[in-house]
Amino acid sequence: MIVAYSRAIAMKIYNRILTLRPSWTEKLAVVMTESNKDPEEWRAVIGNKRHKDELAKKFKDNNSPLKLAIVVDMWLTGFDVPSLATMYVYKPMQGYNLMQAIARVNRVFADKEGGLVVDYVGIASALKEAMNDYTSRDKKNYGDTDIVKVAYPKFLEKLSICRDIFHGYDYSKFTTGTDLERSRAISGAVNFIVGVDKEREREDFLKESLLLRQALSLCSSLAEEALRIEAAFFESVRVLVMRLMNQGEGKKISLPEMNARINALLEQSIKSNGVINLFSDMNGDFSLFDPKFLEEIGKMKEKNLAVELLKKLISEQVIIYKRTNVVKSEKFSEIIQQAMNRYLNGMLSNEQVIEELLNLAKQIQEARKEGEQLGLTADELAFYDALTKPQAIKDFYENEELIAITKELADALRNNRAIDWQKRDSARAKMRMMIKKLLKKHKYPPEGMDDAVQTVMLQCELWTDNNDMENRVDAYESRLGQYVSSSYRYESESERPLTVAEGPAPYGKKDE
Repeated sequence: MIVAYSRAIAMKIYNRILTLRPSWTEKLAVVMTESNKDPEEWRAVIGNKRHKDELAKKFKDNNSPLKLAIVVDMWLTGFDVPSLATMYVYKPMQGYNLMQAIARVNRVFADKEGGLVVDYVGIASALKEAMNDYTSRDKKNYGDTDIVKVAYPKFLEKLSICRDIFHGYDYSKFTTGTDLERSRAISGAVNFIVGVDKEREREDFLKESLLLRQALSLCSSLAEEALRIEAAFFESVRVLVMRLMNQGEGKKISLPEMNARINALLEQSIKSNGVINLFSDMNGDFSLFDPKFLEEIGKMKEKNLAVELLKKLISEQVIIYKRTNVVKSEKFSEIIQQAMNRYLNGMLSNEQVIEELLNLAKQIQEARKEGEQLGLTADELAFYDALTKPQAIKDFYENEELIAITKELADALRNNRAIDWQKRDSARAKMRMMIKKLLKKHKYPPEGMDDAVQTVMLQCELWTDNNDMENRVDAYESRLGQYVSSSYRYESESERPLTVAEGPAPYGKKDE
């Protein structure tokens, strides 16, 4: 947000920015009141009240292209955008108005440490006076807020702790080396800290390096360049370790994203002139099933890093199976758990556990092809796996008969997919009866293997639960589409129907 002194100055700033960046027409906007005396060229930029309301919605939407707003006496009080991080101040303000204005950038959002206020007109003295008036409680609770006395010493303290944690590891090439040497310094540091014998040090490092980054964000103008570069090194390592360890569970790992984030850090600190790629031959998307990718991981010198990377990638594939295939997810979860237990207990070396994990990746790859060989879809293969979980089952049935049962079971569930199984116990009971009747028709299971039916039931419930969720999403999107399309059919505000935000939620409950 750019706070301009006057309307004329706001338009000068707007035009100057577009002169420098002509493509930023959707990224930049001016927010101020209109006047009958405005030049014609201003009116197209300022717009009417509805236009400003639309700009407010866009600015609050983090996915919108609008990222910079030049404001004049608007959006400075009561306008809450948690992701707003930077304010450029070209206007003298004081007291309550100043505190309200800078509060626009102090909201908590994701990993944002705090807001940045760039002062062009000398509001520092007014800010100190306002702070004395309005933050006496904060001073009592938190002590001195002077960054020279508090933030900078804290930065030096956390930097020293991170150095101690990495005692014995030489990362000097991060400062003096080529791009390739810097990347090796980073990956080597990750390998150093994720060693199986460094769990305590790793936990301390993740905590202290985060505090280091937060302290630096408050006093970066005071820190020497060499110290900022060293802090960038520790932050690069922290980013990679966080993505590799369990803290990143549920977020698909992206090596291109890692490289991009590390490059951004380097550009800020040492003006790197090239792309640092931890995996030198990989430029596009990474697949666990790419033989070249697996081979490159297997050959990595940083064996600790290779183990963690493989474990993370395979675990994510197992999570996918948990949503679709009961039998395969249990099998692969058990294999990876056994391998990691033996590794943690010192029964497997780095090289041996890497070999086992690579073999598991190949098993997962072969499992994906199994359905194609049997002429089954992924859903049908999950039912086939459930039917044949007891290996002895195949001694009682021909494979063609098992495939026929699989397809009939899948068709029966598809034909009843519109029922909300999760919400209606009676519908769920009918589903179980339908499955038992179908299996009984095929004389499944053989005598003495009653437990096999339970596995089939679990797989059927998993399938129906997932499809129920998909149906609910489809229904919501359809309902949303009806609201959106109807809102464009009416000329006047009085004729316009309720929007989604104003009307009832599609399922009767707001949180749904």
